[in-house]
Amino acid sequence: MRNGKKQLLRKWFLMTCRIERLASGDNMVVLLVSGRLQLEHVETIKELLGEECRGAMLDLVEVTLVDREVVTFLAACELKGIELRNCPAFLREWITPEQSRD
Repeated sequence: MRNGKKQLLRKWFLMTCRIERLASGDNMVVLLVSGRLQLEHVETIKELLGEECRGAMLDLVEVTLVDREVVTFLAACELKGIELRNCPAFLREWITPEQSRD
């Protein structure tokens, strides 16, 4: 494998999660989540959601990879009324069955 491809693959595997807090025009806060979402990020997201006195939603448009535990967490969020905006199809396919498990 050429050196450039190796670097690109290594960068992809090392990509981490980024969370941005954005104000929405409809008096909501949007947490824009991007990258690889892992169990270690769930507590941070819970804290950020808990800090919002007005409504908050998760925008998952830039999520590329998730842990199994994250799927369970996101399914629970949605059941509690937290909107999962722009949820990627691969993630939606895992969240829906998770919600019916309870």
